[in-house]
Amino acid sequence: MTQTLKRHLFLLFGVLFFITGLVGVVLPLLPTTPFMILSAACFANSSPRFHQMLLNNRWVGEDLRRWERERAMKRETKKRATWIIGVTFLVSIILIWPRWPLVILLLVIALILLAFLWRIKEVDVNAANSR
Repeated sequence: MTQTLKRHLFLLFGVLFFITGLVGVVLPLLPTTPFMILSAACFANSSPRFHQMLLNNRWVGEDLRRWERERAMKRETKKRATWIIGVTFLVSIILIWPRWPLVILLLVIALILLAFLWRIKEVDVNAANSR
C-alpha cells in the first residue's frame, strides 16, 4: 500500500471516529472517549494539523494528551464518565421500561462499560503538579 493511500485512509478513519465520538456525546450506548482516542491515533498517522487541533481542544485535549503520554486517566474524569454513563443508561432504561430483556441487557452493558472504565490506570494529578 502506498504511503499516500495509507495516509488518506488514516485521515478518513480519523474523521469517522471523530464524528462517531461526537455522536457518542448524546447517545448513551456510544462512548465518546474511545472514539476520540482512535481519532487522535489516526490523525497522528495522517494529519499533524488535525492531531494538534484535537490535542488542543478545550474539552477533550487534556485527557487525550494524558492518554498519549501515560495511557492513564484522572480519577475526576472517571467519576464524571461514571455519572454520564449512569444518567444516560438510566434515561434509556426509563424509556424502554418494562421490557425486561432490554432492561437487563442495558444494565449488563453499563456494568461492563464501568468495569472497563475503572480498570484504566489512574494518574495522580497532585504528584505530577508538585514536580
